[in-house]
Amino acid sequence: MSAAAPAEARVDLAAIAHNISVLRGHAAGAEVMAAVKADGYGHGIVPCARACLAAGATRLGTALVSEALTLRAAGITAPILSWILTPGEPLDEAVERDVELSAGDPGILDRIAEAARRTGRTARVHLKADTGISRGGAPLALWPALLDRALAAQAGGVVEIVGLWSHFACADIPGHPSIAAQLAAFDEALNLADKLGAAGSHVIRHIANSAATITLPEARYDMVRPGIAVYGLSPIPEAGDFGLRPAMTLVARLALVKRVPAGSGVSYGHLYVTDRETTLGLVPLGYADGVMRGLSNRGHVLAAGRRRRVAGRVCMDQFVIDLGDDPVAAGDEVILFGPGDDGEPTAQEWADSLGTISHEIVTRIGARVPRVYRHEGVR
Repeated sequence: MSAAAPAEARVDLAAIAHNISVLRGHAAGAEVMAAVKADGYGHGIVPCARACLAAGATRLGTALVSEALTLRAAGITAPILSWILTPGEPLDEAVERDVELSAGDPGILDRIAEAARRTGRTARVHLKADTGISRGGAPLALWPALLDRALAAQAGGVVEIVGLWSHFACADIPGHPSIAAQLAAFDEALNLADKLGAAGSHVIRHIANSAATITLPEARYDMVRPGIAVYGLSPIPEAGDFGLRPAMTLVARLALVKRVPAGSGVSYGHLYVTDRETTLGLVPLGYADGVMRGLSNRGHVLAAGRRRRVAGRVCMDQFVIDLGDDPVAAGDEVILFGPGDDGEPTAQEWADSLGTISHEIVTRIGARVPRVYRHEGVR
């Protein structure tokens, strides 16, 4: 860690490469689109995208057009799909920079077509069917209308249909009845697209997220779209880690160490009171940095070779740990979470403690925490 840095998130790009290799094995020949939305799930969009591509992913996925344009500005030329298109998105630039766009509604498709006409370019489009998650995508009752609109635009040369896709609601709940129902609905949507001439041999069919990539061979189709698994966090924690390796380790330096007497109230509200003379350590990260307030008096970190419980309230910029009589000094490192190799908590453990998912833990780590990359250029 830099001498000037109070904290950093260490991102192991070799772990990401390993995870892509694991996921390619599950894909069994289907293409792998690595989801790098939300700044690479908090790990850093550009370095992670490069690591994924170097490891064999062939495509990238982003939620927002701005994320895709960030990748293009960094010189990444691989195919990129962006799937949330709100009014006012820079669609002209997206079409000019060969960003593939999702349309799950005729109105969205019309906006894409208008951008293509303005730029004189053909927009590459993935048509999305809502097979049962009730978010984006055309419900099956409206799917024929979307196909007709897209085929008309394709005949006019303004769009090219390059993908047909959907998204699971419950793939992370093995055996959930919605899984089979969504696959049946997706097959129905694909069959209709084929009958109308919208499912040529070049058109990529895809529905599998991380959980489906690993556990549902029947959902592979032509491409899989892993997200959280790319970063080494299990999409189905109760079923194991599937050989994935967590890529992020969150580390801080103790800002202050001091002895306090028994009966000392610690942090706001005095939720924690020392029961003996002890050493307290101040960790310079708080809820503004993604260390959620719900970890107050319950979360754990690794310091001086042992797990320590957060002592009292997590504040905006700091929290306290009780170090007992162990020898520590300001500047010593504290591991908040990591892969668990040295006994530190994992992001999944934090998630379990908070009643949430590991996705939220890593994506919440704020911009004040620099990302430091290890094993850059790994193959």
